[in-house]
Amino acid sequence: MDAELRTATAPFRDARYAPRRLEVERRADGVMILTNPTPVVAPFATMTGPLGHWAALDPGRVWLAERSGEGWRELTYGAAHEQVLALAGGLRALGVVGPRPLLILARNGLDHALIKYAAMSQGMPAAPVSPQYGLPGANLARLAHAVEVLQPAAIFTEDAALFGEALAAPFLAGLPVVAAANARPGDVAFADLLRSAPVAASADPDDTAKYLLTSGSTGRPKAVICRHRNIATNAAQVAACFDDPDPPVIVNAAPWSHSLGANAILHMAAHRGGTVYIDAGQPVAGRFAETVRNLKEISPTYHNMVPAGWMLFAGELERDEDLARKFFARVRVMQYGGANLGQDICDRIQAVALRTVGEKISFASGYGATETGPTAANVHWTNDRMGLMGLPLPGTAVKLAPAGDKLEFRVKGPQVTSGYLGLPQVSADSFDEDGFYKLGDAARFIDAADPAQGLAFDGRLSENFKLASGTFVSVGELRIQAVGAVGDAVTDAVVCGEGRETLGLLFYPKPGHGADEIAAAVRTGIERLNAKAKGSGGRVARALVLATPPDANAGEITDKGYIAQALARSLRAADVERLFATPPDPDVIALS
Repeated sequence: MDAELRTATAPFRDARYAPRRLEVERRADGVMILTNPTPVVAPFATMTGPLGHWAALDPGRVWLAERSGEGWRELTYGAAHEQVLALAGGLRALGVVGPRPLLILARNGLDHALIKYAAMSQGMPAAPVSPQYGLPGANLARLAHAVEVLQPAAIFTEDAALFGEALAAPFLAGLPVVAAANARPGDVAFADLLRSAPVAASADPDDTAKYLLTSGSTGRPKAVICRHRNIATNAAQVAACFDDPDPPVIVNAAPWSHSLGANAILHMAAHRGGTVYIDAGQPVAGRFAETVRNLKEISPTYHNMVPAGWMLFAGELERDEDLARKFFARVRVMQYGGANLGQDICDRIQAVALRTVGEKISFASGYGATETGPTAANVHWTNDRMGLMGLPLPGTAVKLAPAGDKLEFRVKGPQVTSGYLGLPQVSADSFDEDGFYKLGDAARFIDAADPAQGLAFDGRLSENFKLASGTFVSVGELRIQAVGAVGDAVTDAVVCGEGRETLGLLFYPKPGHGADEIAAAVRTGIERLNAKAKGSGGRVARALVLATPPDANAGEITDKGYIAQALARSLRAADVERLFATPPDPDVIALS
């Protein structure tokens, strides 16, 4: 109890947040409009504006770094700006610059960033797709669909051999290919493109900077139109949440095929003149060691991971004092996104911070989507309470519209997309009569009497389901509670039970743990969870530990590191049937 009291009353390190501001409008029909009136100064109107600015102001400052053997290959703002101009000239000389995009088949890396910014500087959209679409063993149907939607003019790949199977697909035939490594006959070598005569940036703020594919969790992926002005303004909105003149230092693995990694991390850092160390680790068992290695060398000032990463990192911090000292040396804000994070994980990390540096670190979260820049709301005040979506960013309005017994979250602001490539009716239907974008998620107030305390995620309206009894199941909340209750023996869970009498969970085992050990941890954890459940409808009746890890090539685990729940239930249909069979399958854990 003394330890809990010390944690609750301990001081926070200064996160350097700007003051929180909120205006609330209540309408007669139950709708509420939340607006952040903080002024937003957007010094850059295009994606390449920050590179030119920092190249002139501090050309030797490092923008990006990636692993090179035991050290780092660094790219300064000055060098990046020069190379982007040269690559832009090369793309012009190839004759591919125009409204059709540059398809990018590459993992995060320096060459990826350079050619992406080069294309965008000329008004040529960049279209980075998930590397999973084209890596060996991938289901090429996903890449074929992306190409059908995007209609690219050319392709960039980090390695023509690594992505060789995809590049040889008939649907890519005839497209020019720029290869950073292992160029094939007929391909253009990235190094040759770098020797081109430079051309200045010519993109207009209203040109399309990127097409980013949605996750496809609610259907086939769509290409979101991301204009220069949308992304540049969103970076300025995030910066306005802080009163912090120092450029951030970031170690991050979020893929640049998604808006979190590409916009909220990579471009936010460029906007503020910061440095990003590219992390090739992944937040899954067996691939997280690289992240730990990087964080034992680089002390970030801001750190963002998906919840699966923080779950793994909590244990690493508890076990490794050197890692804890390096990580907590100067970090001011920790942040998670993509899903909810259990309070127990936060508390464990804060306990290590207190033991190491004598201060707690503000733990933030944000909320948004590819269509919203990505950031529509975030926690921009000192906090260590999990489950928050935050409040609207400066210059953003949020509408909370009654939807049954929930409040649907909708957003309006300069960061919001105009719609989807080639889908005018879908685009129009995505906005309500007041011009608010409809995300399909629900939110609730932490304290209805004091809206400034922030909003909490209240479930995805399309992902949640009802039991046969009519009981509503909040999938995201139950998943995170279950994984937190079971602990380190599992890596994630799939929530099952739509239309059935009871709830069930499929668990992915953590490598290195015995089957009996995992089963015992699952039973103990779920019994503890059930003891806290309110009513019989919230109790988990069955659990099954899966024999295999998530299949990334099938999209079961996204490259952001979370489980695609609906797709997982489809792929694991036989296991779902085993889970609910009568009498129970011998491997199923039946809970009272």
